[in-house]
Amino acid sequence: MNPSELKAAYERGENISAILRKSFGSLINTEELIEISYDLQAGSYVRAMQNPVNASHVNNYAREIAHLLHQYGRPTSLLEAGVGEATTLARVLQSYGSDQIEVHGFDLCWSRIHRARGWLVHEGLLEVTLSTASLRRIPYADNSFDVVYTSHSIEPNGGVEAEILAELYRVASRYLILLEPMYELATLEAQARMAQHGYCRDLRGHAERMGLNVVAYELFPFIRNPLNPTGLLIVEKDSARSTARPTFQCPKYRTPMIKHEQGYYSPEGFCVYPILAGIPCLRIENSIIASLFSTEVAEGRDAPGNLALTLPPQ
Repeated sequence: MNPSELKAAYERGENISAILRKSFGSLINTEELIEISYDLQAGSYVRAMQNPVNASHVNNYAREIAHLLHQYGRPTSLLEAGVGEATTLARVLQSYGSDQIEVHGFDLCWSRIHRARGWLVHEGLLEVTLSTASLRRIPYADNSFDVVYTSHSIEPNGGVEAEILAELYRVASRYLILLEPMYELATLEAQARMAQHGYCRDLRGHAERMGLNVVAYELFPFIRNPLNPTGLLIVEKDSARSTARPTFQCPKYRTPMIKHEQGYYSPEGFCVYPILAGIPCLRIENSIIASLFSTEVAEGRDAPGNLALTLPPQ
């Protein structure tokens, strides 16, 4: 099925992840499969905020996250990894109540970030930095954020939990707060559903085997779907660390990146990541090797009359 046919299937209420796993012959949700599945549903979370019951749940859920942020880290820099359409992030920031905080969010899907940007503008939150990126290769330097949190973004990534945890922990400086389905805390019926959908499991076990300091592990008080219960897992990294400042880096070569009107580029890695309709596309798949970009484009030396200067004599 092509993406247009999959979109029609989604609108009929069919499970796109299941269709794609069968089509790809995959037992797990690959990143490509996740991208297609979630991008096709872009806009559904914003539309759901028109439902008073759903909006009330999101408000309560986000207020509790804001409370956790005050309790753990009191961040002045914050990342939501897998931000979706930013419906949760917007309410978290409104509940957190501090203007002195630098906030970033990324998601695998361009269309969801496009909707997220519109929602944040609608909510009067104009200073959030958004991009596309992968949980498995996060485009930030080590210890870039006081607190990093997720909300059901690790969920579909069963089988690569340790890889994702390592990346999230790497970019956090004080605390990592995970709000994810907790297979081990769920009922047998919920566990069967999670297994069927390829959801994550054993996050606490992965964290402890990696030597991380787990300081909280319990069911979250606000659960919308009992068959997909949200659990809370908090990892302390260094609660006394000084304030972190977000720093972009090339997800492919781990080299520093600089913002340009045409994209983000790494002078050391020779990689350029385009900006599409105002949204930086910072996944490895989006990178373009362009060794002359920093010396000829970024420095403004690419005018047609100047190009002859780079040619060898005849």
